[in-house]
Amino acid sequence: MTRRFVDLSVYLDNETILDPPFMRPEIVYQTHAETVAEAQVFFKGVTAADFPGGQGFAASETLRLTTHNGTHMDAPWHYHPTMNGGERAITIDEVPLEWCFGAGVKLDFRHLPDGHVVTAAEVEAELARVGHELQPFDIVLVNTAAGEAVGRPDYVTTGCGMGYEATMYLLERGVRVTGTDAWSWDAPFKYTAERVAQTGDTSLIWEGHKAGRDIGYCHMEKLHNLEALPPYGFLVSCFPHKVRGGSAGWTRAVAIFEENPA
Repeated sequence: MTRRFVDLSVYLDNETILDPPFMRPEIVYQTHAETVAEAQVFFKGVTAADFPGGQGFAASETLRLTTHNGTHMDAPWHYHPTMNGGERAITIDEVPLEWCFGAGVKLDFRHLPDGHVVTAAEVEAELARVGHELQPFDIVLVNTAAGEAVGRPDYVTTGCGMGYEATMYLLERGVRVTGTDAWSWDAPFKYTAERVAQTGDTSLIWEGHKAGRDIGYCHMEKLHNLEALPPYGFLVSCFPHKVRGGSAGWTRAVAIFEENPA
């Protein structure tokens, strides 16, 4: 038995457009020659030339970012102060580890238009199409048109989103971690704002996220490379960074295939 790994995470850098301008991260890099001052804290009087090989160490990348930059997992606390009908919502450091490693299922909704809100019936139809019956703690990944828009200025407004009833369809069957390659689990705000303006129905705002009030769950956003995955038959590892009291944590999401050598 051999293992094959597929990286499902985006790069965290200064160039790739993945957020609105006010949310974009900033990384300051130091070269080997620029860290002498830090080294001298430990080795007084040492210069760059004194280091073995004549070079210091590349270190101390300084980051200005939020826990929602890059590929990350949202905790129930992000959606609402309570979950499961009134319990205090858990923060990212409290997410059960067993939620974050399990059988993966991919729903392919790339054909749906930008701003479309996925329904429970559409989830059920896609599961029937691929021939999979959901099991408790399956990790469900949603492949949208946004996967092909990573780095483009329109990434934030590209792809469909998961509505309340579609999210509840998953949660009621024991799913506790989901993910999307879009900027948000919900439909892009641009389209939600239009629907709210037309109907006056503010319950449409963040309806997929807000399902966590009824059943606590986590979802990942800004996944990548979901096109490389089959509908099922792989594992997902997606342990979030342990930010105390955080609403989210960065994760290196990976699909794992157990394969028999030919």
